Amino acid sequence: MTKTLGVLAGVGHLPVDVVLGARQEGYRTVAIALVPGTHEDLPKAADAFYAINIGKVGKIFKTLQREGVEEVTMIGKVTKEILYSGGILVPDWQALKILMSLPDRHDDTIMNALVARLESMHIHVMDQTLFLKALMPAPGVLSKRKPTAEEWEDMKYGFAMAKKIGGLDIGQTVVVKNKAIMAVEAIEGTDACILRGGKLGRKAIVAKTAKPAQDHRFDVPGVGTRTIESMIASGCAGIVMEAGRTLFVEKEKALQLADAHGLTVVAMSESEAGA
Repeated sequence: MTKTLGVLAGVGHLPVDVVLGARQEGYRTVAIALVPGTHEDLPKAADAFYAINIGKVGKIFKTLQREGVEEVTMIGKVTKEILYSGGILVPDWQALKILMSLPDRHDDTIMNALVARLESMHIHVMDQTLFLKALMPAPGVLSKRKPTAEEWEDMKYGFAMAKKIGGLDIGQTVVVKNKAIMAVEAIEGTDACILRGGKLGRKAIVAKTAKPAQDHRFDVPGVGTRTIESMIASGCAGIVMEAGRTLFVEKEKALQLADAHGLTVVAMSESEAGA
């Protein structure tokens, strides 16, 4: 009997990658776009597609049950700022009940509450990376340009600092220059952090890592063309990502863009960084 996978989708190409990977493994796929601006290929890639506001938790749950979803994955960018900015998030009673039950609104706190609710409905929440292992680069320099000695030191320093803020569940990205922190990712998301930090420290280095206790069911860090575009716009010189634990989305396109602008892109292991 064919299993049905639910894909709760945010912005970016990752939900499409998951759908394609799952279909290759024989799954029927049901994609639910949680926010505006999900990838244009998602509706045609999935067997069934819905656009449901992320605040309409009750409707999302009913749709998953009606479609016979047994397993679900949450993938793609949904920045937490929508909880506070108004407009996009219009919570229903189910969403309000979950939010009001939380001791705080850390990313992991919110996501673990959602996971617990889904599991209570006998919908198993899968490892985000199950169909995406090929997108996680091995250690090495991925771009044509290798980092300078100074950039290499900033990469190791930035890696260690990103691990520290990840341990506090603040974010997964920092921007550094000459071993000084220019910006720390918080609620605004990676791209806004890069734009802010890069303008403060020209030719800065971006570092993105997994949290020390990363739960692979949600919030696995990712780098893609949008990341590179933000670096170009703010004058950053390079990026280091955690090898084997960061998703490199649309890798060829992103590297072509990085090479065209002389950026250095490195995948680094935790042991290399000394973090």
